[in-house]
Amino acid sequence: MRATAWWHDLSGSAKFRLYSRVTFQAAIVVLVVALAIAADSVWSVLAIVIGGIAAMGAVEAQPDFATVPGVVARPWTLPVATATLIALWVSSGIVVRLATDEATDDGARTVGVSAALLALFSVIPFARHKWWILVGLSAATPLVVFAKSLSLGLEGAATLLLTGVFAIVLTRLTVWGLGVVDELERAKGVEAQLQVAEERLRFSRDLHDVVGRGFSAVAVKSELAVALSRAGDTDRAVAEMEEVRTLAVESMGQMRTLVRGYRNIDLRGEVAGARSLLSAAGCELVVEGDAAKVPTAFHEVAAWVVREGTTNIVEHSAATRATLTLGGSGMSLRNDRPQGTIGERSGLRGLEERLAAVGATLGIATTADGFILEIHWENQ
Repeated sequence: MRATAWWHDLSGSAKFRLYSRVTFQAAIVVLVVALAIAADSVWSVLAIVIGGIAAMGAVEAQPDFATVPGVVARPWTLPVATATLIALWVSSGIVVRLATDEATDDGARTVGVSAALLALFSVIPFARHKWWILVGLSAATPLVVFAKSLSLGLEGAATLLLTGVFAIVLTRLTVWGLGVVDELERAKGVEAQLQVAEERLRFSRDLHDVVGRGFSAVAVKSELAVALSRAGDTDRAVAEMEEVRTLAVESMGQMRTLVRGYRNIDLRGEVAGARSLLSAAGCELVVEGDAAKVPTAFHEVAAWVVREGTTNIVEHSAATRATLTLGGSGMSLRNDRPQGTIGERSGLRGLEERLAAVGATLGIATTADGFILEIHWENQ
């Protein structure tokens, strides 16, 4: 269970990296077994096994195959593994020159070729000047381990060169594939972060739109209640405070609904709410047209326009008259006596994003006498 959980916890790139590393290690094991079977003496088999262990250590130390990026085997692993393979290669050349019998000569030659082949699959493909090292090793190995046979030396050089080209191309393709997988993994991470950021932006925009009007209404009606109370009209003041309580409860319900992820909003209800809020703020709302004229696909966004536009009238004007026009191809909200500029915090930017999502456009015009909010969509 623990092993299964560990595997499932790995990312896609880590799994592919681990698979590539195990594949290379398995290839080295197969190569070592094949070379050991071809060896004629115990000491040459032992040398080949030592070379195989060194080659596996070299692969394990390669950063390209690290399951966790940046976490590889101990720093000394690769130098020690490389030095071991070089030592076996050089030692085989020395034994070939000192050997007095054919069996020893063959065993040394097998060890030397094995060290070169293991280096081709574990060290050279990851080196900086890999192609020059391959050419040098292919040319030098016949001189070292085939010193007594020129024909074998030329054949061995060609074999090493072709094998090395195959090993390097295979390794670089694998590393390239690992890079592609890493890029895809990073792209998935960035996409997830963007989705989270987009959802946070949506939630903050919706919270502003939902709670903003409620707070504006509470503030306006509270000020009205205070003024009525000071004027001695306690009955109307109490009525206004009752409405404040109702608005607060409604705002809390809307916020809970928003948190649950539902954003149902009714156009007719928003028009009625806008008329009530603006009336409390001393502004008369005139409605031209009817909500039924607005295409069904744009009912929700039109309701958000009414809500945000009403909030802006309360917060950014001293309006006494506002006009809401509803039609089949668009809508508008006009008010007199604007104060200052709307600015970015008004929620209009979020409103523009809502409109863009359904193919509608937002137009804003401000004059000394009035402010106009115009929305256009395709008649459906």
